[in-house]
Amino acid sequence: MVPLWKQKSGQGDQPVIWDYHVILLQVSLQSDSLIYDLDSELSFPCSLKLYAAQALRSDHNIRPEYHRKLRVIPADSFLLNFASDRSHMKTPDGSWRMPPPPYPPIHTTDSHMNLDDFISMDPDVGWGMVFSLDHFLKSYTGNSSSSSASSSSRCQATTTPSSLT
Repeated sequence: MVPLWKQKSGQGDQPVIWDYHVILLQVSLQSDSLIYDLDSELSFPCSLKLYAAQALRSDHNIRPEYHRKLRVIPADSFLLNFASDRSHMKTPDGSWRMPPPPYPPIHTTDSHMNLDDFISMDPDVGWGMVFSLDHFLKSYTGNSSSSSASSSSRCQATTTPSSLT
């Protein structure tokens, strides 16, 4: 379970609790890295520092067993390996929870469904690397979640959140 703030389906300053959530991280060595989150109320794209402060926030007030983890998968690995038959989008009787996307399900020559390997936070399963929230933020912003709010407030002065997505 992943609490995220500033989500379109959220209410006020309450987080949305996702069973998993997929975002795109565009790493930049010259400037702040960018986050693309189709469900965010923040700008699209959004600077990682601003996203960390306003959407991810800190694990400081969250019980340790619920501290967030993130699986970072290089784009080429994701595109070569990801497969979903959309079975996770159906109810037990086979009806759709929500209408599926209009394009065909994504599959590879090796798999029709491996979503669980992508959303698992077991570092021995799937592709990419699993990070704690603090380790992720230190790796990609240089700050931990407890210090990202102060660095992000400086960024916030130049970045205006909007509902572009």
